[in-house]
Amino acid sequence: MSEEREYRPHGVTTLTPYLAVRGAAKAIDFYKKAFDARELSRFEGDGGRVDHATILIGDATVYLADESDRAPSPQALGGTPMVFHMYVPDCDAVYERALAAGARSIAPVADQEWGDRYGQVEDPFGYRWGIATMQAHEH
Repeated sequence: MSEEREYRPHGVTTLTPYLAVRGAAKAIDFYKKAFDARELSRFEGDGGRVDHATILIGDATVYLADESDRAPSPQALGGTPMVFHMYVPDCDAVYERALAAGARSIAPVADQEWGDRYGQVEDPFGYRWGIATMQAHEH
């Protein structure tokens, strides 16, 4: 029986978002306040620049770094076309916590036709976050 070779870090899923952020150190602080993120690692370069950091939001690993020519931030691009969708036990509380931490409301939390309770915010760094709690579905 052959042993399977590890091809990714322990706990990291096949698909992991990597955020290019204008002000990565401040973004890490925001994600801690807004989404109860845990910082797992941070590698800094010249002048305190974050060259790579790993945070955990719920059970999801997220990588981030300060923007660069190779990886521009949403602010450099004039916005982002994507939304990170998160399921949490209490989307109302997380939505309010994100606003208190500095996010901007895109869509207030409400019961949705597809069955979730859902709202959306934009963080101070230009990324959008859909915050949802699955409601009981009747069969």
